[in-house]
Amino acid sequence: MLRLAGARLLDERDLPEVLAVLAADPVASCMVAARVEVAGLDPWRLGGEVWAYDQRSLRGGRVDALCFAGPNLIPLCGDAAALRSFADRARRRGRMCSSLVGPAEQVLGLWEELAPDWGPAREVRADQPLMALDGSPSIPLDPLVRPVRPDELDRYLPAAIAMFIEEVGVDPCAEDGGASYRARVAELIAGGRAFARFEGGDVVFKAEIGAMSGKVGQIQGVWVRPDRRGCGIGAAGTAAVAERLVRGMGRTASLYVNSYNDVARAAYRKIGFTQVGRYATVLF
Repeated sequence: MLRLAGARLLDERDLPEVLAVLAADPVASCMVAARVEVAGLDPWRLGGEVWAYDQRSLRGGRVDALCFAGPNLIPLCGDAAALRSFADRARRRGRMCSSLVGPAEQVLGLWEELAPDWGPAREVRADQPLMALDGSPSIPLDPLVRPVRPDELDRYLPAAIAMFIEEVGVDPCAEDGGASYRARVAELIAGGRAFARFEGGDVVFKAEIGAMSGKVGQIQGVWVRPDRRGCGIGAAGTAAVAERLVRGMGRTASLYVNSYNDVARAAYRKIGFTQVGRYATVLF
């Protein structure tokens, strides 16, 4: 019997198909691949659900449209019909995400479907160049940038909070006094994925490796203390983190940046990053 077209929840039987979709564009799919490669498709272990859209009567065919629904809603691929089906399922599920993020065409198409019910958004960032580097940086690395030690959490945390407020526009400590955010930062530090340059005990540069799949690591949270901006610290520090990813971890380094941030885009190009796609983010 043929099933009706619509978004369906995937499970472990669909894992080979999903991994094939993720492998087709490893940079764009890094955030989802990082979870799926470790946890599979079981929602409890994954911390979210993976949806597909198709009209197949049986499993085993190719998945052409994919969406992750968890802390963020991430539509990775799909045409207009698929995005409508994802929107229908998201509306039934209720908004449980803090943002909608991913390839711009899918994000903006999905948001067009969801906006009447979920809007207005706090902010829509419609043009975020997705950049990648798979070789050594083109500029000297900052030798003072290093992994943050667990005992340095209290010195690192104020810089992480300042970055979050500046980038996202909300205080991560507002809801629970910062306990959840502190735990997330501590986890990154424990995993060797938080990097900083300290001067006089204070952080003057920071960056983290957020999502990391088997092929790609995504740099996030790049921040330079305001009084040290314009001195090249940000570019040299980001280059050091990218080198750690490419040479130390065997991954392609990636990041995405707001199109209006001309200074950051110029710095990333100087390092050697090239644009490989376009992201968009809808913040709630």
